[in-house]
Amino acid sequence: MKVIQVVGARPNFMKVAPLHRAIQKLTGWTSKIVHTGQHFDAKMSDVFFTQLELPTPDFFLGIGGGSHTEVTAKIMVAFEKIVEAEKPDLIIVVGDVTSTLACTLVAIKMGIKVAHVEAGLRSFDRTMPEELNRILTDSVADYLFVTEESGLEHLKNEGVADERVFFSGNVMIDSLVRYQEKAKKTTILEDLGLRTSDSGLSTADSPLTTDNYIVMTMHRPANVDKKNGLESILELIELSSKDTKIIFPIHPRTRAHMEKFGLAERLDQVQNLIMTEPLGYLEFIQLMSNATAILTDSGGIQEETTYLGVPCLTFRDSTERPITVTLGTNQLLSDLDPKKTYAALLEILAGKVKKGSIPPLWDGKAAERIAAQLAEIFA
Repeated sequence: MKVIQVVGARPNFMKVAPLHRAIQKLTGWTSKIVHTGQHFDAKMSDVFFTQLELPTPDFFLGIGGGSHTEVTAKIMVAFEKIVEAEKPDLIIVVGDVTSTLACTLVAIKMGIKVAHVEAGLRSFDRTMPEELNRILTDSVADYLFVTEESGLEHLKNEGVADERVFFSGNVMIDSLVRYQEKAKKTTILEDLGLRTSDSGLSTADSPLTTDNYIVMTMHRPANVDKKNGLESILELIELSSKDTKIIFPIHPRTRAHMEKFGLAERLDQVQNLIMTEPLGYLEFIQLMSNATAILTDSGGIQEETTYLGVPCLTFRDSTERPITVTLGTNQLLSDLDPKKTYAALLEILAGKVKKGSIPPLWDGKAAERIAAQLAEIFA
């Protein structure tokens, strides 16, 4: 059995890494990785592949940016050539980025079976490109592997046959479980001046202490591509920085739009704000694990904070991962009001923290279950 797995953007790496290892362990199976380069930063891609112990991709398409239509078309043309040459038995796509849908369409049109990992998630907000990618991929993929119970319900409501759907757990949590201890060995807290000791050295008499801080990530187009969205984020930063340090690994597009709309100088003047380049996976896990709270619009971070038990305030009016709210530590800030978000943060800083629990099958073994199920399907 020859399998091709697709990565297109950074969140895909954490999902494909455990899947690649699990499939390679199956007798007679081989796994090859195609990196479309949909989101590509040479330095950060290398860091992620090294930290996640992934081999160098077998194929790099180098697609780069452009409109959704342009990127989809370029990926399809380039990926079709790979599929024609490799003739795989199965293509695995993960998540909900443009590469997920584009490679699914190529595979289906060429008669290749497709497995979608992280299927069934729905925000019910079709203004999100990711929502369209999820719906369309699930409608044609052959095998759908689901991370949470809501996905089972959504697929059933959409008329997907039960025999195509498998409740496998969350492969993103597989990576988190595997690398949580390794992340503790990074020096990111010291590098950012967040961890110190009286003597400068960690000893029994003078242990290291970590400052209170929150982590912010913002990258959704609805938040960072328009001036009013950026002004809301900036107001939230200014309010929050009065009470705690903010660590903001800023997405290049977010920074560019801050400059475009004349907000960069105001951002640079905020006290208690530490902006960094995008961070490696291990460094970011360590940063999240020790944070007082996370402010984000990311889907994956909602899941990671739920597993870590860290309070998460999601600056969005919908989530495709409702279990992080109903069972986990996530709070959805549906009206996107900086003052109300700040009020919610003050509650957390005062110790009024939402308690959560880890969802079913978020146990670090999802990739093993998926590999075993695929081996049974293709036996």
